[in-house]
Amino acid sequence: MNTVIVAGLLIVMLGFAYQVGWTKSRALVGGTATASKVHSRPQYHASLVIIWTLLPALLILALWAYFSPGVERWYIVSQIPADVIANLNQAGLNSQLARIRDLASGFGVAGELQPFEQAAGESVARFQLLNFLIMIGAAAGLGVLGLLYARGRIAPRLRARNEVERAVNLALLACSAVAILTTVGIVASLVTEAFRFFTFINPLDFFFGTVWAPKFSSTGTGDAGQYGLLPLLSGTLMISLIAMLVAVPVGLMAAIYLSQYAHRTVRAVVKPIIEILAGIPTIVYGFFALVTVGPFLRDTGSAVGLSVSATSALTAGLVMGVMIIPFISSLSDDILNQVPRTLRDGAYGLGATKSETIRNVLLPAALPGIVGAFLLAVSRAIGETMIVVLAAGNAPILRGNPLEPVSTITVSIVNQLTGDTDFTGPQSLVAFALGLTLFVMTLCLNVVALYIVRRFREQYE
Repeated sequence: MNTVIVAGLLIVMLGFAYQVGWTKSRALVGGTATASKVHSRPQYHASLVIIWTLLPALLILALWAYFSPGVERWYIVSQIPADVIANLNQAGLNSQLARIRDLASGFGVAGELQPFEQAAGESVARFQLLNFLIMIGAAAGLGVLGLLYARGRIAPRLRARNEVERAVNLALLACSAVAILTTVGIVASLVTEAFRFFTFINPLDFFFGTVWAPKFSSTGTGDAGQYGLLPLLSGTLMISLIAMLVAVPVGLMAAIYLSQYAHRTVRAVVKPIIEILAGIPTIVYGFFALVTVGPFLRDTGSAVGLSVSATSALTAGLVMGVMIIPFISSLSDDILNQVPRTLRDGAYGLGATKSETIRNVLLPAALPGIVGAFLLAVSRAIGETMIVVLAAGNAPILRGNPLEPVSTITVSIVNQLTGDTDFTGPQSLVAFALGLTLFVMTLCLNVVALYIVRRFREQYE
Protein backbone atom coordinates (compact mmCIF):
# COMPACT_ATOMS: atom_id res chain seq x y z
CA MET A 1 0.00 0.00 0.00
CA ASN A 2 2.82 2.41 0.85
CA THR A 3 4.41 1.77 -2.53
CA VAL A 4 1.16 2.64 -4.31
CA ILE A 5 0.88 5.89 -2.36
CA VAL A 6 4.48 6.86 -3.16
CA ALA A 7 4.04 6.01 -6.84
CA GLY A 8 0.80 8.00 -6.95
CA LEU A 9 2.49 10.98 -5.31
CA LEU A 10 5.32 10.93 -7.85
CA ILE A 11 2.89 10.69 -10.77
CA VAL A 12 0.83 13.62 -9.45
CA MET A 13 3.98 15.69 -8.92
CA LEU A 14 5.19 14.84 -12.42
CA GLY A 15 1.93 15.85 -14.07
CA PHE A 16 1.59 19.04 -12.04
CA ALA A 17 5.20 20.06 -12.68
CA TYR A 18 4.83 19.51 -16.42
CA GLN A 19 1.65 21.58 -16.51
CA VAL A 20 3.24 24.42 -14.53
CA GLY A 21 6.32 24.50 -16.74
CA TRP A 22 4.30 24.27 -19.94
CA THR A 23 1.91 27.05 -18.90
CA LYS A 24 4.73 29.41 -17.88
CA SER A 25 6.61 28.72 -21.11
CA ARG A 26 3.55 29.24 -23.30
CA ALA A 27 3.01 32.58 -21.61
CA LEU A 28 6.47 33.66 -22.81
CA VAL A 29 5.58 33.10 -26.46
CA GLY A 30 2.28 34.92 -26.36
CA GLY A 31 3.46 37.44 -28.93
CA THR A 32 5.36 36.84 -32.14
CA ALA A 33 8.09 39.29 -31.18
CA THR A 34 8.74 37.51 -27.91
CA ALA A 35 8.49 34.06 -29.48
CA SER A 36 11.50 34.68 -31.69
CA LYS A 37 13.62 35.39 -28.61
CA VAL A 38 12.73 32.22 -26.68
CA HIS A 39 15.66 29.82 -26.72
CA SER A 40 13.85 26.55 -25.92
CA ARG A 41 10.47 25.09 -26.72
CA PRO A 42 7.79 24.70 -24.04
CA GLN A 43 8.34 20.96 -23.65
CA TYR A 44 11.95 21.59 -22.61
CA HIS A 45 10.89 24.13 -20.00
CA ALA A 46 8.28 21.67 -18.73
CA SER A 47 10.84 18.85 -18.65
CA LEU A 48 13.25 21.04 -16.71
CA VAL A 49 10.57 21.76 -14.11
CA ILE A 50 9.89 18.02 -13.83
CA ILE A 51 13.57 17.34 -13.20
CA TRP A 52 13.82 19.97 -10.48
CA THR A 53 10.60 18.68 -8.90
CA LEU A 54 11.30 14.95 -8.91
CA LEU A 55 15.01 14.91 -8.08
CA PRO A 56 14.62 16.30 -4.53
CA ALA A 57 11.66 14.00 -3.91
CA LEU A 58 13.58 10.96 -5.16
CA LEU A 59 16.55 11.94 -3.01
CA ILE A 60 14.33 11.97 0.08
CA LEU A 61 12.87 8.59 -0.88
CA ALA A 62 16.35 7.12 -1.36
CA LEU A 63 17.55 8.41 2.01
CA TRP A 64 14.40 7.13 3.69
CA ALA A 65 14.80 3.69 2.10
CA TYR A 66 18.40 3.54 3.30
CA PHE A 67 18.01 4.79 6.87
CA SER A 68 14.45 3.75 7.71
CA PRO A 69 15.16 0.03 8.39
CA GLY A 70 17.89 0.89 10.88
CA VAL A 71 15.78 3.51 12.64
CA GLU A 72 12.83 1.14 12.77
CA ARG A 73 14.99 -1.64 14.21
CA TRP A 74 16.32 0.72 16.87
CA TYR A 75 12.78 1.73 17.83
CA ILE A 76 11.55 -1.87 18.02
CA VAL A 77 14.49 -2.83 20.23
CA SER A 78 13.65 0.09 22.50
CA GLN A 79 10.16 -1.38 22.99
CA ILE A 80 11.50 -4.71 24.24
CA PRO A 81 12.23 -4.89 27.99
CA ALA A 82 15.91 -5.00 28.88
CA ASP A 83 15.57 -8.26 30.82
CA VAL A 84 14.07 -9.95 27.75
CA ILE A 85 16.88 -8.72 25.51
CA ALA A 86 19.46 -9.94 28.01
CA ASN A 87 18.16 -13.51 27.63
CA LEU A 88 18.17 -13.49 23.81
CA ASN A 89 20.99 -14.36 21.45
CA GLN A 90 21.22 -12.78 17.99
CA ALA A 91 18.94 -15.34 16.35
CA GLY A 92 16.40 -15.00 19.15
CA LEU A 93 16.49 -11.21 18.91
CA ASN A 94 15.89 -11.33 15.16
CA SER A 95 12.96 -13.68 15.73
CA GLN A 96 11.51 -11.35 18.35
CA LEU A 97 11.86 -8.36 16.04
CA ALA A 98 10.08 -10.28 13.28
CA ARG A 99 7.18 -11.11 15.63
CA ILE A 100 6.72 -7.47 16.60
CA ARG A 101 6.88 -6.38 12.96
CA ASP A 102 4.19 -8.94 12.10
CA LEU A 103 2.00 -7.63 14.92
CA ALA A 104 2.55 -4.06 13.74
CA SER A 105 1.55 -5.05 10.20
CA GLY A 106 -1.64 -6.72 11.42
CA PHE A 107 -0.52 -10.29 10.83
CA GLY A 108 -0.93 -12.98 13.41
CA VAL A 109 2.00 -14.68 15.10
CA ALA A 110 2.47 -18.25 16.20
CA GLY A 111 2.49 -19.11 19.87
CA GLU A 112 1.32 -17.19 22.91
CA LEU A 113 1.84 -13.44 23.03
CA GLN A 114 4.12 -12.14 25.73
CA PRO A 115 2.77 -9.21 27.77
CA PHE A 116 4.94 -6.59 26.07
CA GLU A 117 4.50 -7.80 22.48
CA GLN A 118 0.99 -6.46 21.85
CA ALA A 119 1.86 -3.02 23.20
CA ALA A 120 5.13 -3.01 21.26
CA GLY A 121 3.31 -3.96 18.05
CA GLU A 122 0.81 -1.12 18.43
CA SER A 123 3.58 1.36 19.24
CA VAL A 124 5.64 0.25 16.24
CA ALA A 125 2.59 0.55 13.97
CA ARG A 126 2.13 4.17 15.07
CA PHE A 127 5.84 4.82 14.60
CA GLN A 128 5.78 3.35 11.09
CA LEU A 129 2.81 5.53 10.15
CA LEU A 130 4.49 8.65 11.54
CA ASN A 131 7.73 7.77 9.79
CA PHE A 132 5.90 7.30 6.49
CA LEU A 133 3.98 10.57 6.82
CA ILE A 134 7.18 12.47 7.58
CA MET A 135 8.80 10.96 4.50
CA ILE A 136 5.81 11.84 2.29
CA GLY A 137 5.71 15.38 3.66
CA ALA A 138 9.44 15.91 3.20
CA ALA A 139 9.39 14.53 -0.35
CA ALA A 140 6.38 16.62 -1.33
CA GLY A 141 7.77 19.74 0.36
CA LEU A 142 11.16 19.55 -1.33
CA GLY A 143 9.45 18.73 -4.60
CA VAL A 144 7.32 21.87 -4.35
CA LEU A 145 10.39 23.97 -3.52
CA GLY A 146 12.17 22.56 -6.56
CA LEU A 147 9.12 23.28 -8.69
CA LEU A 148 8.96 26.90 -7.55
CA TYR A 149 12.68 27.34 -8.15
CA ALA A 150 12.51 25.90 -11.66
CA ARG A 151 9.40 27.90 -12.52
CA GLY A 152 11.10 31.10 -11.39
CA ARG A 153 14.03 30.38 -13.71
CA ILE A 154 11.89 30.11 -16.83
CA ALA A 155 12.79 33.05 -19.06
CA PRO A 156 13.13 33.63 -22.81
CA ARG A 157 16.91 33.14 -22.82
CA LEU A 158 16.98 30.17 -20.43
CA ARG A 159 18.79 27.32 -22.17
CA ALA A 160 16.35 24.72 -20.91
CA ARG A 161 17.01 22.38 -23.82
CA ASN A 162 20.73 22.23 -23.01
CA GLU A 163 20.06 21.55 -19.34
CA VAL A 164 17.53 18.83 -20.10
CA GLU A 165 19.91 17.16 -22.54
CA ARG A 166 22.69 17.25 -19.94
CA ALA A 167 20.34 15.66 -17.42
CA VAL A 168 19.41 12.95 -19.92
CA ASN A 169 23.08 12.31 -20.65
CA LEU A 170 23.78 11.98 -16.94
CA ALA A 171 20.85 9.58 -16.58
CA LEU A 172 22.14 7.44 -19.45
CA LEU A 173 25.62 7.50 -17.94
CA ALA A 174 24.19 6.41 -14.59
CA CYS A 175 22.37 3.50 -16.25
CA SER A 176 25.58 2.44 -17.98
CA ALA A 177 27.45 2.73 -14.70
CA VAL A 178 24.87 0.52 -12.99
CA ALA A 179 25.45 -2.22 -15.56
CA ILE A 180 29.22 -1.92 -15.28
CA LEU A 181 29.25 -1.75 -11.49
CA THR A 182 26.93 -4.75 -11.31
CA THR A 183 29.37 -6.77 -13.38
CA VAL A 184 32.28 -5.55 -11.27
CA GLY A 185 30.38 -6.47 -8.11
CA ILE A 186 29.63 -9.96 -9.40
CA VAL A 187 33.26 -10.55 -10.35
CA ALA A 188 34.52 -9.16 -7.04
CA SER A 189 32.12 -11.39 -5.11
CA LEU A 190 33.15 -14.47 -7.07
CA VAL A 191 36.86 -13.75 -6.73
CA THR A 192 36.66 -12.98 -3.01
CA GLU A 193 34.68 -16.08 -2.09
CA ALA A 194 36.71 -18.26 -4.46
CA PHE A 195 39.90 -17.22 -2.66
CA ARG A 196 38.24 -18.17 0.62
CA PHE A 197 37.51 -21.58 -0.85
CA PHE A 198 41.12 -22.02 -1.91
CA THR A 199 42.21 -21.52 1.70
CA PHE A 200 40.50 -24.86 2.38
CA ILE A 201 41.29 -26.72 -0.86
CA ASN A 202 44.52 -26.67 -2.86
CA PRO A 203 43.88 -25.01 -6.26
CA LEU A 204 45.78 -27.81 -8.01
CA ASP A 205 43.50 -30.39 -6.41
CA PHE A 206 40.49 -28.40 -7.57
CA PHE A 207 41.49 -27.71 -11.17
CA PHE A 208 43.13 -31.08 -11.85
CA GLY A 209 41.26 -33.39 -9.48
CA THR A 210 39.34 -36.31 -11.00
CA VAL A 211 36.97 -37.01 -8.10
CA TRP A 212 34.00 -34.87 -7.10
CA ALA A 213 32.76 -35.98 -3.68
CA PRO A 214 32.01 -33.05 -1.36
CA LYS A 215 31.08 -33.86 2.22
CA PHE A 216 28.64 -31.48 3.82
CA SER A 217 29.24 -30.14 7.30
CA SER A 218 27.25 -27.57 9.21
CA THR A 219 30.36 -26.13 10.80
CA GLY A 220 32.87 -26.38 8.01
CA THR A 221 35.11 -28.67 10.05
CA GLY A 222 36.16 -32.25 9.61
CA ASP A 223 36.69 -34.05 6.31
CA ALA A 224 35.73 -31.61 3.57
CA GLY A 225 35.68 -34.22 0.81
CA GLN A 226 37.16 -34.04 -2.68
CA TYR A 227 36.50 -31.23 -5.12
CA GLY A 228 37.97 -32.25 -8.46
CA LEU A 229 36.73 -30.05 -11.31
CA LEU A 230 37.50 -32.39 -14.20
CA PRO A 231 34.37 -34.62 -13.89
CA LEU A 232 32.15 -31.54 -13.99
CA LEU A 233 34.16 -29.92 -16.77
CA SER A 234 34.05 -33.05 -18.90
CA GLY A 235 30.28 -33.34 -18.46
CA THR A 236 29.80 -29.68 -19.32
CA LEU A 237 31.91 -29.91 -22.47
CA MET A 238 30.34 -33.22 -23.54
CA ILE A 239 26.79 -31.88 -23.31
CA SER A 240 27.81 -28.63 -25.03
CA LEU A 241 29.47 -30.59 -27.85
CA ILE A 242 26.35 -32.71 -28.41
CA ALA A 243 24.20 -29.60 -28.37
CA MET A 244 26.39 -27.89 -30.96
CA LEU A 245 26.39 -31.00 -33.17
CA VAL A 246 22.61 -30.68 -33.23
CA ALA A 247 22.24 -26.91 -33.38
CA VAL A 248 25.01 -25.91 -35.79
CA PRO A 249 23.95 -27.85 -38.91
CA VAL A 250 20.22 -27.37 -38.36
CA GLY A 251 20.55 -23.69 -37.47
CA LEU A 252 22.96 -22.93 -40.31
CA MET A 253 20.89 -24.78 -42.91
CA ALA A 254 17.76 -22.99 -41.69
CA ALA A 255 19.55 -19.65 -42.00
CA ILE A 256 20.72 -20.46 -45.54
CA TYR A 257 17.22 -21.49 -46.58
CA LEU A 258 15.54 -18.45 -45.06
CA SER A 259 18.06 -15.96 -46.45
CA GLN A 260 18.61 -17.44 -49.92
CA TYR A 261 15.80 -19.78 -50.95
CA ALA A 262 12.64 -18.98 -49.02
CA HIS A 263 9.96 -16.80 -50.57
CA ARG A 264 9.22 -13.60 -48.71
CA THR A 265 5.88 -14.96 -47.52
CA VAL A 266 7.43 -18.22 -46.34
CA ARG A 267 10.19 -16.34 -44.54
CA ALA A 268 7.67 -14.10 -42.80
CA VAL A 269 5.94 -17.21 -41.40
CA VAL A 270 8.82 -19.63 -40.77
CA LYS A 271 11.32 -17.25 -39.14
CA PRO A 272 8.99 -16.21 -36.28
CA ILE A 273 8.03 -19.85 -35.72
CA ILE A 274 11.69 -20.84 -35.34
CA GLU A 275 12.35 -17.93 -33.02
CA ILE A 276 9.43 -18.97 -30.80
CA LEU A 277 11.75 -21.71 -29.54
CA ALA A 278 13.96 -19.01 -28.03
CA GLY A 279 11.05 -17.79 -25.91
CA ILE A 280 10.22 -21.15 -24.35
CA PRO A 281 11.40 -21.30 -20.70
CA THR A 282 14.30 -23.68 -20.19
CA ILE A 283 12.39 -25.49 -17.44
CA VAL A 284 9.91 -26.55 -20.14
CA TYR A 285 12.76 -27.94 -22.21
CA GLY A 286 13.95 -29.77 -19.11
CA PHE A 287 10.56 -31.41 -18.55
CA PHE A 288 10.40 -32.29 -22.23
CA ALA A 289 13.80 -33.97 -21.99
CA LEU A 290 12.91 -35.80 -18.78
CA VAL A 291 9.45 -37.00 -19.78
CA THR A 292 9.70 -37.49 -23.55
CA VAL A 293 13.21 -37.49 -25.00
CA GLY A 294 14.89 -39.50 -22.24
CA PRO A 295 12.42 -42.42 -22.23
CA PHE A 296 12.41 -42.42 -26.05
CA LEU A 297 16.20 -42.73 -26.21
CA ARG A 298 16.16 -45.43 -23.53
CA ASP A 299 13.54 -47.49 -25.38
CA THR A 300 15.26 -46.97 -28.72
CA GLY A 301 18.59 -48.06 -27.26
CA SER A 302 17.00 -51.17 -25.76
CA ALA A 303 15.51 -52.04 -29.15
CA VAL A 304 18.95 -52.04 -30.80
CA GLY A 305 20.79 -53.62 -27.87
CA LEU A 306 22.34 -50.50 -26.33
CA SER A 307 22.17 -49.53 -22.69
CA VAL A 308 20.99 -45.92 -22.75
CA SER A 309 20.07 -44.10 -19.56
CA ALA A 310 16.96 -41.94 -19.67
CA THR A 311 18.93 -39.15 -18.00
CA SER A 312 22.24 -38.83 -19.78
CA ALA A 313 24.54 -36.44 -21.58
CA LEU A 314 22.87 -37.41 -24.85
CA THR A 315 19.40 -36.51 -23.59
CA ALA A 316 20.47 -33.15 -22.23
CA GLY A 317 22.62 -32.38 -25.27
CA LEU A 318 19.89 -33.12 -27.81
CA VAL A 319 17.31 -30.95 -26.09
CA MET A 320 19.82 -28.18 -25.47
CA GLY A 321 20.71 -28.27 -29.15
CA VAL A 322 17.06 -27.76 -30.06
CA MET A 323 16.94 -24.80 -27.70
CA ILE A 324 20.01 -23.20 -29.33
CA ILE A 325 18.79 -23.65 -32.93
CA PRO A 326 16.95 -20.29 -33.12
CA PHE A 327 19.97 -18.54 -31.62
CA ILE A 328 22.30 -19.78 -34.37
CA SER A 329 19.66 -19.49 -37.09
CA SER A 330 18.82 -15.88 -36.33
CA LEU A 331 22.43 -14.71 -36.02
CA SER A 332 23.57 -16.60 -39.12
CA ASP A 333 20.61 -15.29 -41.11
CA ASP A 334 21.48 -11.71 -40.21
CA ILE A 335 25.14 -12.26 -41.05
CA LEU A 336 24.37 -13.83 -44.44
CA ASN A 337 22.10 -10.90 -45.30
CA GLN A 338 24.92 -8.47 -44.47
CA VAL A 339 27.19 -9.88 -47.18
CA PRO A 340 27.28 -7.28 -49.99
CA ARG A 341 24.97 -8.13 -52.85
CA THR A 342 27.71 -7.23 -55.32
CA LEU A 343 29.53 -10.45 -54.38
CA ARG A 344 26.49 -12.54 -55.26
CA ASP A 345 25.82 -10.62 -58.44
CA GLY A 346 29.44 -11.05 -59.48
CA ALA A 347 29.23 -14.82 -58.95
CA TYR A 348 26.00 -15.02 -60.93
CA GLY A 349 27.61 -12.96 -63.69
CA LEU A 350 30.41 -15.52 -63.94
CA GLY A 351 27.85 -18.28 -64.44
CA ALA A 352 27.75 -19.75 -60.94
CA THR A 353 24.56 -21.40 -59.75
CA LYS A 354 22.85 -20.40 -56.52
CA SER A 355 24.27 -23.37 -54.61
CA GLU A 356 27.76 -22.67 -55.96
CA THR A 357 27.42 -19.02 -54.99
CA ILE A 358 26.41 -20.00 -51.46
CA ARG A 359 29.26 -22.51 -51.06
CA ASN A 360 32.03 -20.54 -52.72
CA VAL A 361 31.08 -16.90 -52.08
CA LEU A 362 28.52 -16.32 -49.33
CA LEU A 363 29.70 -18.82 -46.73
CA PRO A 364 33.42 -17.92 -47.03
CA ALA A 365 32.56 -14.23 -46.85
CA ALA A 366 30.27 -14.69 -43.84
CA LEU A 367 32.42 -17.32 -42.13
CA PRO A 368 33.94 -15.05 -39.45
CA GLY A 369 30.52 -13.83 -38.38
CA ILE A 370 29.06 -17.33 -38.42
CA VAL A 371 31.94 -18.63 -36.31
CA GLY A 372 31.29 -15.81 -33.87
CA ALA A 373 27.64 -16.85 -33.69
CA PHE A 374 28.71 -20.43 -33.01
CA LEU A 375 30.99 -19.33 -30.16
CA LEU A 376 28.21 -17.26 -28.61
CA ALA A 377 25.97 -20.33 -28.83
CA VAL A 378 28.64 -22.43 -27.11
CA SER A 379 28.80 -19.97 -24.22
CA ARG A 380 25.01 -20.18 -23.98
CA ALA A 381 25.19 -23.97 -23.84
CA ILE A 382 27.93 -24.01 -21.21
CA GLY A 383 25.92 -21.78 -18.89
CA GLU A 384 22.61 -23.65 -19.23
CA THR A 385 21.23 -24.96 -15.95
CA MET A 386 17.64 -26.24 -15.89
CA ILE A 387 17.91 -28.67 -18.79
CA VAL A 388 20.98 -30.38 -17.36
CA VAL A 389 19.56 -30.37 -13.84
CA LEU A 390 16.58 -32.42 -15.01
CA ALA A 391 18.02 -34.43 -17.90
CA ALA A 392 21.76 -35.02 -17.38
CA GLY A 393 21.48 -37.41 -14.42
CA ASN A 394 23.59 -35.57 -11.82
CA ALA A 395 26.41 -38.14 -11.78
CA PRO A 396 29.72 -36.27 -11.23
CA ILE A 397 31.91 -39.06 -12.60
CA LEU A 398 34.71 -38.64 -15.12
CA ARG A 399 33.50 -40.63 -18.11
CA GLY A 400 33.40 -40.33 -21.88
CA ASN A 401 30.22 -42.26 -22.66
CA PRO A 402 27.39 -39.87 -23.63
CA LEU A 403 24.81 -42.60 -22.99
CA GLU A 404 25.43 -42.49 -19.24
CA PRO A 405 24.50 -39.87 -16.63
CA VAL A 406 26.93 -37.02 -16.05
CA SER A 407 26.99 -33.77 -14.13
CA THR A 408 27.98 -30.24 -15.08
CA ILE A 409 29.36 -27.16 -13.41
CA THR A 410 25.97 -25.47 -13.24
CA VAL A 411 24.29 -28.53 -11.72
CA SER A 412 26.93 -28.71 -9.01
CA ILE A 413 26.48 -25.02 -8.20
CA VAL A 414 22.78 -25.66 -7.69
CA ASN A 415 23.47 -28.70 -5.53
CA GLN A 416 25.99 -26.93 -3.32
CA LEU A 417 23.72 -23.95 -2.70
CA THR A 418 20.51 -25.90 -2.10
CA GLY A 419 19.27 -25.89 1.47
CA ASP A 420 20.79 -24.15 4.49
CA THR A 421 24.26 -22.80 3.74
CA ASP A 422 26.52 -20.98 6.17
CA PHE A 423 29.34 -20.10 3.73
CA THR A 424 31.97 -20.95 6.32
CA GLY A 425 33.35 -24.11 4.77
CA PRO A 426 34.36 -25.43 1.36
CA GLN A 427 31.04 -27.25 0.94
CA SER A 428 29.27 -24.01 0.02
CA LEU A 429 32.21 -21.81 -0.97
CA VAL A 430 33.04 -24.19 -3.81
CA ALA A 431 30.01 -22.80 -5.64
CA PHE A 432 31.87 -19.50 -6.04
CA ALA A 433 34.96 -21.24 -7.40
CA LEU A 434 32.76 -23.10 -9.88
CA GLY A 435 30.97 -19.87 -10.77
CA LEU A 436 34.27 -18.09 -11.34
CA THR A 437 35.45 -20.91 -13.58
CA LEU A 438 32.22 -20.78 -15.57
CA PHE A 439 32.43 -16.99 -15.78
CA VAL A 440 35.97 -17.08 -17.16
CA MET A 441 35.03 -19.74 -19.73
CA THR A 442 32.00 -17.88 -21.06
CA LEU A 443 33.82 -14.53 -20.93
CA CYS A 444 36.65 -15.85 -23.08
CA LEU A 445 34.21 -17.32 -25.59
CA ASN A 446 32.21 -14.09 -25.76
CA VAL A 447 35.32 -11.95 -26.19
CA VAL A 448 36.60 -14.13 -29.02
CA ALA A 449 33.17 -14.22 -30.67
CA LEU A 450 32.68 -10.46 -30.48
CA TYR A 451 36.18 -9.89 -31.84
CA ILE A 452 35.49 -12.16 -34.81
CA VAL A 453 32.11 -10.56 -35.51
CA ARG A 454 33.63 -7.07 -35.29
CA ARG A 455 36.36 -8.00 -37.75
CA PHE A 456 33.69 -9.32 -40.11
CA ARG A 457 31.69 -6.09 -39.89
CA GLU A 458 34.77 -3.93 -40.43
CA GLN A 459 35.57 -5.94 -43.53
CA TYR A 460 32.37 -4.86 -45.27
CA GLU A 461 31.76 -1.39 -43.84
